[in-house]
Amino acid sequence: MEFNVNFWAVLVSAIVSYSIGSLWYSPVLFGKVWAYYMGLTPEKMKASGMGKIYVGSFITTLIMAYVLAHFIILGGAGNIATGAQIGFWIWLGFVATIATGSIFWENKAKKLYLINVGYQLVSIMVMGIILALWR
Repeated sequence: MEFNVNFWAVLVSAIVSYSIGSLWYSPVLFGKVWAYYMGLTPEKMKASGMGKIYVGSFITTLIMAYVLAHFIILGGAGNIATGAQIGFWIWLGFVATIATGSIFWENKAKKLYLINVGYQLVSIMVMGIILALWR
């Protein structure tokens, strides 16, 4: 099977995912609750060198979009429904399950888990849609 990944679609998917995350973790949506459960204050966030974190996060989002593009190709997705569906199954099988470790092993709050995996669900499904439509 030949994998002709559309790199523009991968880049746009990553940018859109990153934008969703910026809104999701902002004070407008879940940012305040997330920061509380993470034990973060504005001072701690400023001192943590957020620039490096943003760059690293974007690079990992690019990698995720690139890998997801391969699943989209393998699954033959070419419309909104199939792109979202592949995104959902990837999320359920890998993200939601792996992230439960934060509850079981790290004793993190369930609300924190739900905020994080909720973002990943929306993000991966939207990336799946973009990648399916822009093959």
